[in-house]
Amino acid sequence: MKIVLKFTTVCCIYILFATQIGFSQGLQVGVAKRVITPDPLLPVSGGVGIPKPASEKQGELYVRVAVFEESGERMAIVVVDNLGWPATLGDRSRKLIPGIKPENILIAATHTHSAPDAYAFADENGNHGADLEYLDWCVEQLADAVNEALENLQPVNLKVAMGEATGKIAYNYYAPQLYDPAVGVIQAFAMDGPSKGQAILTLVNYAIHPEVIGNGRGILSPDMCGPLYDRIESKGSGMALFVNGALGGMVTADNRREEGKEANDYAECTRIGYLLADEALRIVTDAPLIGDPKLHVYSKTINLPITSELMKAILVNSPLHQEYVGLDSIPTQLNVVNIGPAQLITIPGEALPNIGFYLKRNMPTAFPFLLGLCNDAFGYLLTKVDFNSFQRYEYISRTSLGEMAGEIYMEEILKMVKDSDVPDK
Repeated sequence: MKIVLKFTTVCCIYILFATQIGFSQGLQVGVAKRVITPDPLLPVSGGVGIPKPASEKQGELYVRVAVFEESGERMAIVVVDNLGWPATLGDRSRKLIPGIKPENILIAATHTHSAPDAYAFADENGNHGADLEYLDWCVEQLADAVNEALENLQPVNLKVAMGEATGKIAYNYYAPQLYDPAVGVIQAFAMDGPSKGQAILTLVNYAIHPEVIGNGRGILSPDMCGPLYDRIESKGSGMALFVNGALGGMVTADNRREEGKEANDYAECTRIGYLLADEALRIVTDAPLIGDPKLHVYSKTINLPITSELMKAILVNSPLHQEYVGLDSIPTQLNVVNIGPAQLITIPGEALPNIGFYLKRNMPTAFPFLLGLCNDAFGYLLTKVDFNSFQRYEYISRTSLGEMAGEIYMEEILKMVKDSDVPDK
């Protein structure tokens, strides 16, 4: 009897100690989403310049959230259906989220070219076409979705997979074969409760410009991301979350037709979105369930130099970036995240495919995820040897921060990778 009592006492002390120091019962995931389609519709932005009017919508715009927690560490991946989501907007949302450290909230954009202007791009007279009240509302919706996802946390098993997507999905407009066909997939499955064994999240990571429709057709749309979400969720695979990759220079949707023509309607968005969704689900189907996946989150703020006169003008004239006026550099947050065997790194813009391949080669995992347009979206990121190297790269050089931004980014993010823990085997 004494032995039993002693054993029981030891167990109780251990449980109390584990609770007090923040031990968890393993990885937990919570998801949530909000519709952020403006009503009435707003003009849509496809890049630098004044947005163009929209008279109809095809699909809904969303902010989607997945929160991860393990051993007291919390992290959120947030994706907004927009061309990009400046850090100044993200930081405002972070202040409304008390349950997660601000630096552990990763906010990315799908890069649809058919959503309202989130940058407040100004013309030569300082006029812009952004609706600041709409952006204020989106800031609140984003925070509300993260806070709800925190309430929805539940223990999960994971599947992690990576493979090559086949079919007519993406290509490089500048050099057709210069793109990354790899799709990374993370799925979370409920371990208990009424949804035990069911998927609650499917995260898809792939490099592609969602610009089938574009901003010149009077249509507000999530582009191919909307059908991708619909397809995954219709298959019972939980909430879908798409995070773009190294899509720069110019990895775009493969909507090519004969004689140089393109398909530019929502039917083509649906074809591409469904195909990418089906490929992602095919790739992850036979992946094994991962027991006891660990979560590690690392963050760092760096400064990137601004030598592009166009980018300086955008930052100076936008009402969202007044704090950067007169500066020759801009701060940005980088993250490295290990989730089980997967390693995720953030990219604050549109990295060219060669940068993406180089980063993946130097990540100590078989599952490297590149989160493009994440924590900020500073145009294109090029290597110094590509910057203004030939006529094709004139536009992407002009719409980048400058010659050294890509080089500095690669050096800093790979330092973080080297200094962080190695992902689970």
